[in-house]
Amino acid sequence: MNTTKEQLIAKEIYKHMGGKDNTTDIYNCMTRVRIDFVDPSVVDEVELKKVEGVMGVVQDGNNLQVVVGPGTASKVATELASMSGSVKGAAVDENLDPELTSGRASTEQITKKNKEKYKKGNDNAFKRITRSIASIFVPLIPAFVGAGIIGGIASIFQNMITAGQLDAATWGHAVDILNIIKNGLFGYLNIYVGINAAKVFGATQGLGGVIAGIIYLSGMNPENPLMNIFTGEPLLAGQGGIIGVIFAVFILSYVEKAVRKVIPDALDIIFTPTIALLVVGLLTIFVIMPVAGVISSSLVGSINWVLDIGGAFSGFILGAFFLPLVMFGLHQVLTPIHIEMISSTGQTNLLPILAMAGAGQVGAAIAVWMKARENKQLTNMIKGALPVGILGIGEPLIYAVTLPLGRTFITACIGGGIGGAVIGFFGSVGATAIGPSGVALIPLIANNMWLQYVIGLIAAYIGGFVVTYFFGVPKSAMEPTELQGSGSQAQDPLADFN
Repeated sequence: MNTTKEQLIAKEIYKHMGGKDNTTDIYNCMTRVRIDFVDPSVVDEVELKKVEGVMGVVQDGNNLQVVVGPGTASKVATELASMSGSVKGAAVDENLDPELTSGRASTEQITKKNKEKYKKGNDNAFKRITRSIASIFVPLIPAFVGAGIIGGIASIFQNMITAGQLDAATWGHAVDILNIIKNGLFGYLNIYVGINAAKVFGATQGLGGVIAGIIYLSGMNPENPLMNIFTGEPLLAGQGGIIGVIFAVFILSYVEKAVRKVIPDALDIIFTPTIALLVVGLLTIFVIMPVAGVISSSLVGSINWVLDIGGAFSGFILGAFFLPLVMFGLHQVLTPIHIEMISSTGQTNLLPILAMAGAGQVGAAIAVWMKARENKQLTNMIKGALPVGILGIGEPLIYAVTLPLGRTFITACIGGGIGGAVIGFFGSVGATAIGPSGVALIPLIANNMWLQYVIGLIAAYIGGFVVTYFFGVPKSAMEPTELQGSGSQAQDPLADFN
């Protein structure tokens, strides 16, 4: 069997890594193999740079980045992971070496550059909190999508059974099976969140899962329930929900670290988890659950009240002002609210309205494409960002197109507001899970309200298009430009009028 170029490069790199036990993680970006080392001092960088096919070596703490070029990086990382017995981590979607790729303006590169520019100097405690929340929930998004769609299919079957269109004896078990699969996530969601929160906050993940599991009150005697010390009413299983879990695990991280400082190493495995669970468990049952329960129910009730009373007006405001939240990275703070709404009512009526913001941006981008046809660099970027924008991933359009154009960002927000007003007018358009947006959210729309959601999308597309076409395209964006020639570094086609 012939040895490939990538195998040869990996074999030579492996010789100078300090042994198989010196690596903790191997992954890659577009052009670089990234290796995390136990002891980077034993890595022979001088010899690594001599390996044929290696274009450079960059060390960053315990991480070493070996530049091997696009396409090659992923294959070399896979081979290295196999040689060292490591598991290859997920690829990082960034390009630190644009000169190694095509000279065409890269939407990804421009998006990354502008995103950093608009967020630079904007870091604060609130944004750090939103990043932590994102880190807790992002790993669960595939599960939300899959379980949500399965739950939606079960609901459709159940509706058809109720309407007499399907035989209950034949299809009833199918509905039960689909709901069992769905509840594999939603039935134990607190525990998954607790484990992820412990990882983010620096606590033991198993303890985070146990603290989250306490909220189910699974050991409580229903005939002699524990009482809410504030109201005198019985505590309810699940009271406090996701918000309570996050707060409880955050406290756990501090308690566990404090206990570990005073417990001798020989006794740590026995006393630290026991004391931490007892202290935080009691606090969770008697303080966090009652307080977080009030907060959760108030948030959900308030949002639903605003949507019910405000209707189209509330929908317009929410749809129009969501893009600025995304721009500053603050939209993640809404994730626990969506999940709490789903846990309490079976759907989040907020998500379909907020999804209109991305649809307004799609309409705005199409308008720019039509009016700025002579600006080849700009239209090329729009072609790259538009498909993912339609599917609900809005950052490429925000940072590469609408935000740098200024007025276009405002008209895109107005388009989102128009779509939000339509959804608000219909009312009760909800999603059974979080994750996707745009067209990808259609399968998750609850109670067969998908047509109303699609009408809202179309309204946002048209609204964003019309307002942008007549008022939102700067004259400078319509000036003729050509694509960058091969071999040059990607340029920002909006740089001249940023």
